[in-house]
Amino acid sequence: MDWSTNRLCRLLGTRLPIIQGGMIYMSGARLAAAVANAGGLGLLGSGSMRPDLFRDQLRKCRTLTDRPFGVNVPLLYSHSAEILEIALAEGVRLFVTSAGSPRRAIGRLKDRGCTVLHVVASPALAVKCEDAGCDAVVCEGFEAGGHNGREELTTLVLVPQCVAAVTIPVVAAGGIATGAQWAACMALGADGVQIGTRFAMTQESSGHAAFKARVAAAAFDETMLMMKKHIPVRLLRNRFTERVAELEARGASRDELVELLGQGRARRGMLEGDLDEGELEIGQVSGMIGDVPTVAEVVARLEAGYAEAAGRLG
Repeated sequence: MDWSTNRLCRLLGTRLPIIQGGMIYMSGARLAAAVANAGGLGLLGSGSMRPDLFRDQLRKCRTLTDRPFGVNVPLLYSHSAEILEIALAEGVRLFVTSAGSPRRAIGRLKDRGCTVLHVVASPALAVKCEDAGCDAVVCEGFEAGGHNGREELTTLVLVPQCVAAVTIPVVAAGGIATGAQWAACMALGADGVQIGTRFAMTQESSGHAAFKARVAAAAFDETMLMMKKHIPVRLLRNRFTERVAELEARGASRDELVELLGQGRARRGMLEGDLDEGELEIGQVSGMIGDVPTVAEVVARLEAGYAEAAGRLG
C-alpha cells in the first residue's frame, strides 16, 4: 500500500505510519534502527538510560540506520532535561514526550525546529497538547503495557474521541500487535499506530531472554494495571505483583507502595530476567504473542495483515 499521502508519514518522513514505542529497557539502538530500516519510526527509550548511556546509544543508532528515528522522553524523570539537551546537541529533531505536561519542553524543542508528539490518555489531554503546539498526539489506551493513564479508557473508545477533539494527527496505541488491529485503528480515524509489546518481543529488543520467554508463554488474562496510588503501570503477574495486590487490598499508602517498589525493580525484571521479584511491564496483547521474530518479520506480517483486513472489509 502507498502511504505517501498519509499525514503521519509526511510528518515523520517514514514509509509506514508505524511508531515503535519507547519502552524502558527494551528500546535501545538495535531495536530503534531495525524499526527505522523496516519503514517505521524507531524510538530510543531514554527513560531507562542515564545520560552517558543515552548518548552512546544515540550515536550507535546512527551507525545502524540512515533513516528517521526519534527519542522518547518521559518528562517525570529528574534527568529528562539533560536527555533533551543531549539529543538536541546530537541533532535529534523527532521527539515523543510522555509522563508530564508537554509545556515543560515544547518551547525549547520547537525553537530548535523539532517535531514533537506527546502521549495522552484522554481527549481532554489531547486538546491541551494541540493548544501547547504539539505536532501530533499518541492516544494510548488502557490495554497498553508500562505506565498508563488513570482514566482507563480503552483504545477503541479513546481514539475516536481524540480524532473528534483535535485537528493534528492522532496515533493510536495500546493493544496493537497485528495488521488487523492496525486497520481497526485506521477505521476509527487514526493517522497511524504506535506499537510496543509486539516490538518488545523481537530479537532486536534489549529485553532479557527469560523475560521474552515468560511473555511468550503468557495467557490472555495475565496482566493487570497496578499501583494507581503511585504511577499506574500494567504488569505481568508474578510474586512481586502478588505482594503489590496484597498491599493495595488492605489500602496501603503511596509511600508503602514506593517502598516496596524500591530501586531498579523494572531493570531487575525486564533487563536482568528476575521473573519472580522484578517488574514485568507488558501490554494485554501479550496473550496473543508466542514468538520472538525479527523486526523485519514483524513489519512484514503487519503489512500483510493490514492488506488482508482491508480486503476483507471491502
